[in-house]
Amino acid sequence: MTSFGHLHGPHPADAHITLDLREHFRDPHWDTTLRELTSHDHQVIRAVLRTPGIRPMIAATVAQAQAYASGPNAAEHPLHIAVGCAGGRHRASVTARLLARRLRRRGHHVTLHHRDLHRPVVHRPRST
Repeated sequence: MTSFGHLHGPHPADAHITLDLREHFRDPHWDTTLRELTSHDHQVIRAVLRTPGIRPMIAATVAQAQAYASGPNAAEHPLHIAVGCAGGRHRASVTARLLARRLRRRGHHVTLHHRDLHRPVVHRPRST
């Protein structure tokens, strides 16, 4: 599983499932108290989890991943899930961490890589 920010480059091309959180889920970046924080901070985790639709989307993605894992070629072709938002520091990394945790609880081996979490905040104009 890879979390990433679209502003730092394209999504991983080898992903079987790509979640694009940019347009449908509130961006913590626009809260100035959260902007410089990351998914390591409790305030960011809380803000992402309080976003309407995030929890059902996570549950649906877990179900989708389990369907892939039950396929006849699952052992030869490990599933790659990519989770992206604008900068990769808030929504994508929180969501990927929660997805990984839920899948591990269901017995799946999950390797999690946060491609852009270490990158600086991308300052951008607010879209209208």
